[in-house]
Amino acid sequence: MATHAQLSGPFALGTFADGDGAPFPGLVAGDRVLDLRGRPALGSPATTRDLLERWDEALPVLHDLAARADGAWRPVAELRTLAPVEPRQLLQSGANYRQHVVDLAVAHRPADDPRTVEQARAEIGAMMDRRAAEDQPYVFIGLPSAITGPYDDVLLPDWCTKPDWELELAAVIGAPAYRVTPEQALAHVAAYTIANDLTARELVFRRDMPEIGTDWLRCKNAPGFTPLGPYLVPAAFVADPADLRVTLKLNGETMQDESTADMLFGVARMVSYASQTTRLLPGDLVLTGSPAGNGMHWGRFLADGDVMDGTITGLGAQRTRCTRESA
Repeated sequence: MATHAQLSGPFALGTFADGDGAPFPGLVAGDRVLDLRGRPALGSPATTRDLLERWDEALPVLHDLAARADGAWRPVAELRTLAPVEPRQLLQSGANYRQHVVDLAVAHRPADDPRTVEQARAEIGAMMDRRAAEDQPYVFIGLPSAITGPYDDVLLPDWCTKPDWELELAAVIGAPAYRVTPEQALAHVAAYTIANDLTARELVFRRDMPEIGTDWLRCKNAPGFTPLGPYLVPAAFVADPADLRVTLKLNGETMQDESTADMLFGVARMVSYASQTTRLLPGDLVLTGSPAGNGMHWGRFLADGDVMDGTITGLGAQRTRCTRESA
């Protein structure tokens, strides 16, 4: 079921299907959708990624179409809303919100730590400030096959004992980016969307091979572990990606509620950093980390029947229900 929240700007892009029909790229304006397939002015796109491939040319055409009252517009409610884009590359980030890192570090400090909680928070906070000023983001790769739609059920695998939520701002690449500077990076971001980067928390670290460290494959990439969308909101409509509210509610109770201003590394630095190693391509996603308030913090993980409502200022809302796989 769609969950409505105000979008920044006059339109957004999404991927839709009429029942079990073929997916198609759609222009979203208010509560209506315009099928964009077969439009020569847009290069006859078959997917939203086709539009991102020629973003500078497509954007003024989309403005014009959104302003028109004519055309074969359909109510959003009549269509199935799918994940808004199929990226070739999915890059994820860890430990990128100051408050989140401080909370985790304080909660996991040794029992014999002589510092008070206040002293520990102050020292760890100062360490995070130094990291933001002097160090680099922590980025790893995910699998696009983990992506699912913004209103689809999330299947919790029978082997996952501590499934956790992580609502995040995702930057969507337009123009290819390779070895760009932070000052150049935002020019390569076409749009923003919402991602919930679920984690099998008990599998983050390899207990059998501690010298190797983290196991991002297994803890992050089960089918459906990355609900995405609902839409791609053009970056031109997002005044400041460092001033957005990230909110996740679990069964109606607020668990995460933080500003992207709390990021250690903003979107520009994240995109620039990733581009130093890999060539970012149109449609690729750069997830920017999750704020404080994960299940690990609350001591409560996802269970059968749980409903997650995620919103980010101006980007809409997603709602996903959890179902537990039978053993």
